[in-house]
Amino acid sequence: MEIRYPAVLEPEEGGGFFVRFLDVEGAMTDGETLDEALFNASEALSGILGWMLEENQPLPTPSPAEEGLYLIAPDARTQAALLIRQARGDRSLAELARALETSWPSAQRLENPRHSPTLHQLERAAAALGKRLVLALE
Repeated sequence: MEIRYPAVLEPEEGGGFFVRFLDVEGAMTDGETLDEALFNASEALSGILGWMLEENQPLPTPSPAEEGLYLIAPDARTQAALLIRQARGDRSLAELARALETSWPSAQRLENPRHSPTLHQLERAAAALGKRLVLALE
């Protein structure tokens, strides 16, 4: 499952770009160049999605890609936390901890975007949730 949110980049008067996300209220940024705007967009998206995860807020589902929109991915730690949260579904963290034969705090850290789980931890969690870990580079 890929996590990418569509964003609109609008040229600003005097140069640069304003970035706003269609599905993530409050996530917006800008940049002097296209590259800077895209980098800042990923940072802004990571920050707000990370906050939503930490506050146990409902997570927005990304809209399908449309022509003229940019698809922005959050940073790897935020993506990992989102993927575990989504894969867990209605199961409790306690159930995940039992399946992983670990403590509840250890299972909770898998959904913490400030924590950097190892590939081994992610593989074990994916298997416990009936999934398979797949990596990609861009």
